[in-house]
Amino acid sequence: MSRSGTPTRAERVYAELRGDILAGRVRPASRLRFAELSARYGASMGVVREALTRLTAEGLVESEPQYGFRVMPVSIVDLQHLTAARCAIETLVLRQAVEHGGVEWESQVLAAHHRLERTHQMAAEDPDRITEEWAAAHAAFHLALLSGCPNPRLRAVAASLRDSAELYRRWSVPMGHTPRDISGEHRAMLDAVLSHDADAAVDVLTAHIQHTSDILLDRFEST
Repeated sequence: MSRSGTPTRAERVYAELRGDILAGRVRPASRLRFAELSARYGASMGVVREALTRLTAEGLVESEPQYGFRVMPVSIVDLQHLTAARCAIETLVLRQAVEHGGVEWESQVLAAHHRLERTHQMAAEDPDRITEEWAAAHAAFHLALLSGCPNPRLRAVAASLRDSAELYRRWSVPMGHTPRDISGEHRAMLDAVLSHDADAAVDVLTAHIQHTSDILLDRFEST
């Protein structure tokens, strides 16, 4: 930010390009050419380069020697492998959380769900992009669900897999073809957990993970 509190041109271009990537308006694997971006965002190539460098550090963009920059690509095979791994590991961790988590854990899950339900999902100024606040609340809810597992190594593996899926997850929202009751899916997870029904909790979480994957697979296999 500038001293006056207003975004600098570099910050504006970074924020706008980042928003376009996360909203799917700039497609995965798209080439990011300096001349086109300069014209699109009304900025110099130096400003554009600065924005691309920041986005590369965040894992949204990659730099290829002699080819320049491009949006991180979606790999169908990687998504399938990641989904299978998450379904296997996260459900194992959740089952143990339901079996071993106590009242304190239930309170944390309830509090995280309360915050998630009361956080706006889509940005008012950009209805194709989820808000950073919702993304944080969503991550906190899922981590709270898994936190009741007494095995820290399993929790760490599950958290790593969720981090790997973040970009896929964000792209699935604006690319969904049919309405999705994400709030209802989270409520079903909460109800199953509070009922100490491990089988139901695992079933709901598996469907939740698979649904996100299916949205992206359907979109990219049809293009």
